[in-house]
Amino acid sequence: MPLPKAELHLHIEGTLEPELAFALAGRNGVQLPYADEDALREAYRFEDLQSFLDLYYALMAVLLTEQDFEDLADAYLARAAAQGVRHAEIFFDPQAHLARGVSMGTVVEGLWRALGNSEARHGVSTRLIMCFLRDESAESAMATLDAAKPYLDRITGIGLDSAEVGHPPVKFREVYEAAAALGLRRVAHAGEEGPPEYITEALDVLGVERVDHGLRCMEDPALVERLVRERVPLTLCPLSNVRLRAVDVLAEHPLPAMLDAGLLCTVNSDDPAYFGGYAGDNFDAVRRDLHLSEDRLRELARNSFLASFLDDDEERRARYLAEVEAYVF
Repeated sequence: MPLPKAELHLHIEGTLEPELAFALAGRNGVQLPYADEDALREAYRFEDLQSFLDLYYALMAVLLTEQDFEDLADAYLARAAAQGVRHAEIFFDPQAHLARGVSMGTVVEGLWRALGNSEARHGVSTRLIMCFLRDESAESAMATLDAAKPYLDRITGIGLDSAEVGHPPVKFREVYEAAAALGLRRVAHAGEEGPPEYITEALDVLGVERVDHGLRCMEDPALVERLVRERVPLTLCPLSNVRLRAVDVLAEHPLPAMLDAGLLCTVNSDDPAYFGGYAGDNFDAVRRDLHLSEDRLRELARNSFLASFLDDDEERRARYLAEVEAYVF
């Protein structure tokens, strides 16, 4: 049985495995520009974030109906559960679907058909986080927030993802203020490709409670000190960092140094279908390549539940934390 963990940085569209992509394409009459699953898997080799995003958005063409979104989420939850995930806070990108004529209701209702049954089917509790695409306009983000208002009983928080460089957090100040007024939790990608200043801006301008990625904080000792002092969680994605060239090889990942500095780090899979592994695979990889001790792995698992948005269910959080402490490697 794998180490119990929460996954806090997971894009549901990034769990689209080639087999499911072809199955949905067949169901919906969508022609994919690849001969078969193997040819598509071969395309999952990226030079950088943008080359990944180009394929990521192109493949979304197969997601059209509530059933498609349910099947996508259910497939992820089954894989995650098998790798020890007990709680998942799942990102989705509504703008990428709205732009294709797929309604907010189709996306949220479809995802919720899987998430609503996740505990019964997979033993995984869930939260849903709606992300804005930072390379789209602030006006588009605000319109997306408005479109989501009928579904806020199912959406826990907002996030900010896609191409980071050239799109500083301050661009989204107003939409984050509006989301905070609606009682939504706030996270944002910062410090993956963007500079440490983006992390500071996400904290000060957007009021984020968690930083997604954040590994470039290590370039700014004062920022590291602040993140430690304020106990701001970082949702690191080691295999993603290697595939997108944020670090050259996993053995050079700053995770050990970050833990040594006292940062509240978590390990997650980001876009696992594209980056070579789900949550448990990331834990296995850092254990192997970074020579993490069992105590460090337990700390990462503990951090994942401490950093999760389970404030409305502290009894559940305590139960998960007890599972981590009781785990025998």
